[in-house]
Amino acid sequence: MSANAKVYVIDDDPAMRDSLDFLLGSAGFSVRLFDSAQAFLNEVANLEPGCVVTDVRMPGIDGMELLRQLNSRPRKLPVIVMTGHGDVPLAVEAMKLGALDFLEKPFDDDRLIGMVETALAERESGSKSDALSADMAARVASLTQRERQVMQGLVTGQSNKAIAREYDISPRTVEVYRANVMTKMQAGNLSELVRFAIRAGFVED
Repeated sequence: MSANAKVYVIDDDPAMRDSLDFLLGSAGFSVRLFDSAQAFLNEVANLEPGCVVTDVRMPGIDGMELLRQLNSRPRKLPVIVMTGHGDVPLAVEAMKLGALDFLEKPFDDDRLIGMVETALAERESGSKSDALSADMAARVASLTQRERQVMQGLVTGQSNKAIAREYDISPRTVEVYRANVMTKMQAGNLSELVRFAIRAGFVED
């Protein structure tokens, strides 16, 4: 990854901005900080290509509205959204609006760095590739009907208990199906599962 790869951090929390500035700067990225989505939008036309890391819940223009406004512009920037609320349905909506991935606070430093590297690599290669979507669809096709039902519950933010009630099975059985889903989809965590499901066209609008 180029040492001057640009990362634009948007967060209304000064401590969070400082923390991300240090973390991403230490990883070799060129970081620019914004205290609001509006401040970023005011500058975006003049910014070099890079990756956006933004909080979802902010006063004024929030992360969701930011994604909508970025979608209306001709130049696309990869966006990673952060949420401190474990709000999976919100993250799913963000990814439908074009976010590359979502990250729940507090997050693992290496995971964020890996996400940013992936976002920048995809931008440089231009690959939100058909081959990748086809691969994800093939993974979904390998799931049993019950595994698909459990995955649908997971990517829409349902708890294991809620999924168990809906299909009249035990929470322990849901845990088994959940493990199978994660294995077959090759997802290391819930945000990866959501991203893979969206790329496969599994998540409906």
